[in-house]
Amino acid sequence: MKGAAIPYSVEELAWLELNHKMPISEYTAAFNQNFNRDVAAHNLHALRKRKGWKTGRTGHFPKGNVPANFGKKMPYNANSARTQFKKGSVPKNAKYVGHERITPDGYVELNIDERNPHTGYKCRYVLKHRHVWEKANGPLPEGFILKCKDGNKQNTDPSNWEPMPRGTLPFMNGHRGFDHDAAHPDVRPAIRSLAKLRHASKKARSKTSAP
Repeated sequence: MKGAAIPYSVEELAWLELNHKMPISEYTAAFNQNFNRDVAAHNLHALRKRKGWKTGRTGHFPKGNVPANFGKKMPYNANSARTQFKKGSVPKNAKYVGHERITPDGYVELNIDERNPHTGYKCRYVLKHRHVWEKANGPLPEGFILKCKDGNKQNTDPSNWEPMPRGTLPFMNGHRGFDHDAAHPDVRPAIRSLAKLRHASKKARSKTSAP
């Protein structure tokens, strides 16, 4: 019956305790042969644990242990040789400075030669449209974002991006104002101007109502 305890005679238990430091495979084979039993290795392993019989093995290499193959050259094998990296080889998925990728939101990211402040890696990805715009116009003022004029976020030409106060976004997202990106190209400049006016008006009201 599954889960039932396996009975052992006094003689069997004495033998098992005397030889408990043997490797489990040898331990199991010798026990079954000596006593004409058919006990699985995991059962004897569980018995040793229950009895607290320590084998003296931890499963770890001791400190200072030298592997048997240390300093030896791996034998040549044609099959494994085909999959080994060759000296100077470059992985196909390696990404270098100048590599571009598209974010889930449709923006272009550019890998630049600048240390990543979060990971310390020698290069990092930045939004290409902002990087190019700041190269041409200087740092974007604090509290401002760049709004895509033509609706094509992958058009990173600086002339396609207009600096806008972050507070104008709610007036261009289609919820509290007009949907700038869905509007006709001829209407978008007016939407951006109206968003700026609404934002400025809101700020003025806030200052007036402040104690």
